[in-house]
Amino acid sequence: MSSLADRIRAVVGGANIHPLPAQSPAPNPQSLTILGGDWRGSVFVVEKRWPAPARHGREAVGTFAECLDAASTQASFYAGGAPARPPFVFFDLETTGLSGGAGTHVFLVGCGWFDADASFATRQFLLTRFADERAMLQIVADELDAAGAIVTFNGKSFDAPLLETRYLFHRLTWNRRELPHVDVLHPARRFWKAGDECSLAALEKQLLGARRSGDVPGFQVPARYFQFVRTGDAAALAPVLEHNRLDLLTLAALTARLFHVTLHGAHAARDAREALALGHVYARAGLAMRACDAFGRAVEMTERGIVSQTVRIESLRALALAHRRAHAYVDAAACWQRLLDTPGCPPVVVRESTEALAVHHEHRARDLAAAKAFALKGLDVDAQPAWTRAVRHRLARLDRKLKLIEQPSSSLLS
Repeated sequence: MSSLADRIRAVVGGANIHPLPAQSPAPNPQSLTILGGDWRGSVFVVEKRWPAPARHGREAVGTFAECLDAASTQASFYAGGAPARPPFVFFDLETTGLSGGAGTHVFLVGCGWFDADASFATRQFLLTRFADERAMLQIVADELDAAGAIVTFNGKSFDAPLLETRYLFHRLTWNRRELPHVDVLHPARRFWKAGDECSLAALEKQLLGARRSGDVPGFQVPARYFQFVRTGDAAALAPVLEHNRLDLLTLAALTARLFHVTLHGAHAARDAREALALGHVYARAGLAMRACDAFGRAVEMTERGIVSQTVRIESLRALALAHRRAHAYVDAAACWQRLLDTPGCPPVVVRESTEALAVHHEHRARDLAAAKAFALKGLDVDAQPAWTRAVRHRLARLDRKLKLIEQPSSSLLS
């Protein structure tokens, strides 16, 4: 199956397609002054900066910069193994729609980075007319050329494919696929998601202690831009640009936290969920001992304080699997047993635990009676017929082995 890019190239190359014409009045220069930017050719650019002492929630901006600088070597854990390195450019788009597709346009591209003085700088590129999209895309490409890696929030699924579509539409080269890309959304879900929401604003409040005042809901952003297109009045866009800037700063803060925990290991985790997620990061990287430490820390943290039973079960199961991969079979068996002793353990985990303990006692501990007891326990769990057949097959084998052990002793007594 061809890639999305190949299919788009085929469409663009085979049709006489032109950029959208300017469908709006020229923007009122007086109106744009409210945004505090300046023109770069036909593209309006807004630059802002948070000094290092400025606070974002509980921490100073400079603290995020220091953490990120100290832990920058950890970026490759979250870039698919690519050699991600500074400078990190934090990247976020505002678009005319939330579903993507060929009819969706990028009207604001926000870039952010930490400067040498630990301040956080943002540069936003605003599309004031559809006719200037090509010019904006060229400037954005130049901006990203200086990046060692880009960092986004859901950028791999939304931002990057959407931008690639627009570059291909204008027959411009999109070579950002070769640039290491850290998408913080997926680790953020594993490390910090609480409940159903995992937006930047929700994580900002939960982790950083920051609260936005008068923030623009995401679903209102396209309507505000279209109002600007119709009227040329930029007042409705000022809150949109502020929303985008706060998203960039929060993304940078979360990235700093993520890299910091990864560098310093399990004891830097604030709670069991962080330790559990960190263990999975190490396990995927093949760092077995660090994974065991993190999973063990997660289990330890579930034993004190109020935590979700789901997190405790996931932590114990992950630790059992990590011990088994490290050939620490006795430790793995202890974890499987603790899972069976945990109230509310899901049937699928009970089945997995009974099977693992039956295997352990049959082949390693050489305790056939215990192996049979765990196999019988597995029959008590509602399961698919294939599982039941496998357990009965194991029981038949164990019975044969037990009989072989009993036969010599009975012949001596006759």
